Amino acid sequence: MVGAGYTGLSAALKIGTAGRSCVVLEAEEIGFGGSGRNVGLVNAGLWLQPADVHKALGQPYGDRILSLLDQAPSVVYDLIARHGISCEASRPGTLHCGVGTAGDRQLRERERQWRAFGADVILLDRNETAALTGSKRYSSALLDRRAGTIQPLAYARGLADAALAAGAQIFTKSPVRSTTRQTDGAWRLTTPNGSVTARWVIVATNAYTVSPWSNLRTELVPLPYFNIATTPLPSAIRQSMLPQGHGIWDTKEILTSARMDQAGRLVIGSVGALRHGGAAIHKAWAKRAMHRLFPQTRNIPFESAWWGTIGMTPDHVPRFHCMADRVVTMCGYNGRGIGPGTVFGIALAELALGERALSEMPLACKPVHSITGRTVREAVYELGSAASHLVTDRF
Repeated sequence: MVGAGYTGLSAALKIGTAGRSCVVLEAEEIGFGGSGRNVGLVNAGLWLQPADVHKALGQPYGDRILSLLDQAPSVVYDLIARHGISCEASRPGTLHCGVGTAGDRQLRERERQWRAFGADVILLDRNETAALTGSKRYSSALLDRRAGTIQPLAYARGLADAALAAGAQIFTKSPVRSTTRQTDGAWRLTTPNGSVTARWVIVATNAYTVSPWSNLRTELVPLPYFNIATTPLPSAIRQSMLPQGHGIWDTKEILTSARMDQAGRLVIGSVGALRHGGAAIHKAWAKRAMHRLFPQTRNIPFESAWWGTIGMTPDHVPRFHCMADRVVTMCGYNGRGIGPGTVFGIALAELALGERALSEMPLACKPVHSITGRTVREAVYELGSAASHLVTDRF
């Protein structure tokens, strides 16, 4: 496995549990990429609605991936329970909150499609939404009872501990610099610290992919996303916000997300990179947005901030590639990394173990397709989010 995020670590855990030798090579630290930097919402499904998934993938893959990702939160929480992973796991559901008439309309359609699929979702009205969020700013919300929240970096580290206990080896600060095919068909992966020979290679680097598989980056548009956490809230304020522990995000194009951690910190996030001039803009916006949603936080300071990169695809569908003989990858999670990253890692491990045929994978194996205007799109995401946050939530 190359990459110690959810995909690489869940694959290592599966392979180690099967009694097979496996090694994880990580260029930085465990959970360094999106796995350690995300919001912490364990959602089901993709960003796309079921009808759009079927339109994009056809059959059998439409039904196959919808069914797999419907169960993804359960897989995550089962792993947490089975391996005793301490990651602030909570499963009250998540709330997709409606903003305005267009947001309400979008959520009604999402509810219709997901209920037809059999998902445990329900659309809440303004008063019900206010009761569960503690905010009067949302006009509706889609409650998805399949979902929940975690501390994302702690989950990644817990998967690593479980994989090590199952016999896997993990080497951090070990970027893969080159690969060589051996005469016996095995692959030799060389790092600055040594080399590893393996029959199968699972590339699990997603938006953080570099050489020798840098061509994967050409089909992904990097979307920056940041989170900012308050100091632990006083008890009275804490109990008035997200009282049942739901994680939330809204229907705006440049969305806002929030969850409460176990210590009572409110973690608020949105699209944007905390670098250059954008850092001050996004932090000022976060303060305004928090006060607008939760006026009781007006005197609460921020304590920490971080950001990372999401791998986006033009159609919002993940990708499965066979890069070479027995070199495979799944990438492009489009902001849904916890559940998909976990179950895709398991699926890749099952393929390597011979427990799953190529034709039984969640997605069809396709060649890498470079997208045009990638650099422009990346700039639009970063500059557009900064421009929006410069002017929004001021009144």
